[in-house]
Amino acid sequence: MPRKPGRNSEYVMFDVLYEDGTQRSNRRVPRDLTGGIDGDKPAHGFLIEQDRDIAEKSGKPAAKIKSITRTGAKKKVRIYS
Repeated sequence: MPRKPGRNSEYVMFDVLYEDGTQRSNRRVPRDLTGGIDGDKPAHGFLIEQDRDIAEKSGKPAAKIKSITRTGAKKKVRIYS
């Protein structure tokens, strides 16, 4: 029986927003890179490397990453008054 995704999975899923406004959902990052002192910063570097590999294979330039968020993470509501 397949396992349900969660803490026991090998990967963490991220949504990536690019500077040109496009978005890619459910990008896989090894769980070993996340958490710890740096939080999700190592995941950002991993996703940049993935984009470089994809761009090299496709022949199209890689877009710059604007932000990353974990898939399904709740957005923080900030009220400035």
